[in-house]
Amino acid sequence: MTDPQKLTADLVRCASVTPEEGGALVLLDKVLSQAGFSCTRVDRGEVSNLFARWGDKGHARTFGFNGHTDVVPVGDAASWTHPPFGAEEEDGWLYGRGATDMKSGVAAFAAAAIDFVRDTPPDGAIVLAITGDEEGPSTDGTIALLDWMDKQNERMSACIVGEPTCPETIGDMIKIGRRGSMSAWFTVKGKQGHSAYLHKALNPMPAIALLAHRLSAHKLDEGTDHFDPSTCSVTTIDTGNPATNVIPAETRMTVNLRFNDLHTSASLTEWLQAEADKVASETGVKIEMTIRVSGEAFLTPPGDLSTLVSTAVTRETGLVPVLSTTGGTSDARFVKSHCPVVEFGLVGHRMHQVDERVWIEHIHALKRIYARILSDYFAQ
Repeated sequence: MTDPQKLTADLVRCASVTPEEGGALVLLDKVLSQAGFSCTRVDRGEVSNLFARWGDKGHARTFGFNGHTDVVPVGDAASWTHPPFGAEEEDGWLYGRGATDMKSGVAAFAAAAIDFVRDTPPDGAIVLAITGDEEGPSTDGTIALLDWMDKQNERMSACIVGEPTCPETIGDMIKIGRRGSMSAWFTVKGKQGHSAYLHKALNPMPAIALLAHRLSAHKLDEGTDHFDPSTCSVTTIDTGNPATNVIPAETRMTVNLRFNDLHTSASLTEWLQAEADKVASETGVKIEMTIRVSGEAFLTPPGDLSTLVSTAVTRETGLVPVLSTTGGTSDARFVKSHCPVVEFGLVGHRMHQVDERVWIEHIHALKRIYARILSDYFAQ
């Protein structure tokens, strides 16, 4: 039997802070190759990625797993109870950066896949698409893998992203979609002048305040059956003016939007631009805007895949998982254009925090759930 706990510990010992590979994918390449998987490194730019397939290329029944081995920086290592890359165990916990997010998830689905193809070789194929760029810009990670797969005619018919999804206990939540995420940067330009002579200056501050109020006060929607209402949050206003008697020449503001599938980044960009144009017209300032889209909203409607995963979770844990779209974003936003995708993984305990750790029993439980999903999928 492939031990997911040991594999998690071995991966945690790899200092794979984005974009460093740190030995994690080299380790997985070796383990999976020894188990009969055909492995290919799909590196792009500074990012390392691994594609592994057991079974025939292009098989109509190809089940996929997606995950990442890169981790966020450790911060102040002296603040950790155990070394961040030590994978030390205490009181049933395994400590280390990436223990939860998400080397344990990768270890669990790799271990489940290895044992499954060895013990019950399926009529089909299993793909593991593992990236080193989820915690970074995410431009050369899963996107690069999917680009390569498209050129090589490699396909997945369904996929699970093994990110931590459960808020309280393993099995209580599956993610069937995610809100979209985008940010907008506004630069409001006026004319610098003395605060005692307003008629000789054009103050950008009232304009930025007006724009901030209108964007914040606007209700984008009421939510949907599967999504909470969309939001627009002002995250910073920066002027950098230390003088009390000087009207600044310009000021800047950043907003972040989390939106449901009633909107697209294009439609929201149009709304933001229209609001900026109105304020500029009313106040006489010039407003410039730039946009960065992290991902569009998507939904995998409840159906065969969510039922498959839910049934396996219930049989292994006794829980009926909630189908949710809450939280931030993940690489599922890229996979959804390739095949049906849901997310299921561990409890997100202390991920990205000092003393990140995973409950060891949960690693074994997650492997059992993934193994049942594979068994049920290929039994259909």
